[in-house]
Amino acid sequence: MLRVVAAVALLVFTVYTLVDCVQTEDERVKGLPKLVWVFVILLFPLVGGIAWWFAGRAAGLPLPRRPEPRRGPIGPDDDPDFLGRL
Repeated sequence: MLRVVAAVALLVFTVYTLVDCVQTEDERVKGLPKLVWVFVILLFPLVGGIAWWFAGRAAGLPLPRRPEPRRGPIGPDDDPDFLGRL
């Protein structure tokens, strides 16, 4: 019975770790590329999963900010409607 519980726990841990790895943004993955982490987790379920949580996942690091695109004219001289009314 204990073996079954251990096997199920390992399976749940591996699936949870694999889903977390796949859903993590590329900017938050440390060390290896995400595809390599997936193979490590699948080939070595316990050790690979622990390695992912401690070495591969950058949980505390902020995501790099992307500049927001401009959403219209910045000044009156950039606004065609304003220039048309002059």
